Amino acid sequence: MRLTCPSCGSRGLEEFTYRGDATVRRPSADASQEAWVDYVYLRDNPCGPHQELWYHGAGCRSWLVVTRDTRTHQILDVRNARDVMLAERMSPEGKGEGS
Repeated sequence: MRLTCPSCGSRGLEEFTYRGDATVRRPSADASQEAWVDYVYLRDNPCGPHQELWYHGAGCRSWLVVTRDTRTHQILDVRNARDVMLAERMSPEGKGEGS
């Protein structure tokens, strides 16, 4: 499998490290204990397109959000994690969060 890094281009998977589910969001500091338990221990096992967090440690050292189909391992999209975060903050659903 190969990933196309937005900065470095197409690279072999050995240059990257999988770091987890990119859709998980940290609860606020005053969230309930149940919310924190869910955040730490519970993960979905999706079938189909799913966003994952990858680190390009042997290249530009960027954090990437990779959209991968879990059924076929086809890479559908690769974006800088910072760009994804900024886009979420600017969306009507996320506007003002974390500010």
